[in-house]
Amino acid sequence: MTTYAVIITNYNYQSFVVEAIESVLRQKRAANQIIVIDDGSTDASRQVLQDKFGADSRINLVFSENGGQLAAFQRGMSLVTSTITCFLDADDRWGPDYLEQIAHVYDQRPDVGFIFSDIILFGNEQAHLRFAPRMVDLGYTAISTYALTYWYGAPTSALSMRSAVAAWALNLPDGLARTWRLSADNCLVYGASLQGARKCYVPTGQVEYRIHGKNGWWSQRGDTEIYLNRLRSRGLIGHYARVAGLDDSCLELAKLEYKTKPAPDWSETRRYMEVCWRDRTSIFKKVERSLSIVKLYFRAKQRAKR
Repeated sequence: MTTYAVIITNYNYQSFVVEAIESVLRQKRAANQIIVIDDGSTDASRQVLQDKFGADSRINLVFSENGGQLAAFQRGMSLVTSTITCFLDADDRWGPDYLEQIAHVYDQRPDVGFIFSDIILFGNEQAHLRFAPRMVDLGYTAISTYALTYWYGAPTSALSMRSAVAAWALNLPDGLARTWRLSADNCLVYGASLQGARKCYVPTGQVEYRIHGKNGWWSQRGDTEIYLNRLRSRGLIGHYARVAGLDDSCLELAKLEYKTKPAPDWSETRRYMEVCWRDRTSIFKKVERSLSIVKLYFRAKQRAKR
């Protein structure tokens, strides 16, 4: 039986953290572990957590010095004994069917190593953000991520993965750990791709992402921040590639990676054609590989019509 751990990270969200935890306790598919990491909050979070959940045996409360989101993830992972690890920010919440919906995939598909979901914005903004209108088996994404820095993922509260995948992604040297002190969901998303986890997008309609004006990345989006984030992401992906033993020679495998996707859309097809053109080979080979990917796309479309 697949087992599920939930890591909730909190920093100065005394107004929201109880609601986040209670949303996990209300899950129809119960979590085997609920690990709450308070990352050195300076508000009343510690007292609120102790008063509300200190005697609840279902919840493991951990109070630590402030180290940032990545350090909180790492502390939480050190306590995980479950098969799957799910992440939830303390200012977000889940609908009661979230774990049940992703568990349906993990329980039936041992080959799937990473699932991300859609998110529903609430609070200061309202929107429903989707990767696709339906479930998508993305297959493997290491080469596309390595070549294009493509982000096959979602914000923290919509991420789950095999615990071994999460542990690998969070095992970073000190220099990179300092760089990714915040926005550590990038480490989970990119690390899972480069580690070789098969990814699926599963729209659940159950992940509610609160916009309140103090969201770390969401409230600081601008040209400079986007540029720096992508620059640092390139360095992070380079680190994962070195650990995994990948270099530019892997680009010749783009067609094989593309074939792991049962029903790729045209955007994904164009991405893999671009990867083919980044390979250091002859023009003939680049054209040949690109055309073969287009042929695979149309074959998949034909299969879907049958």
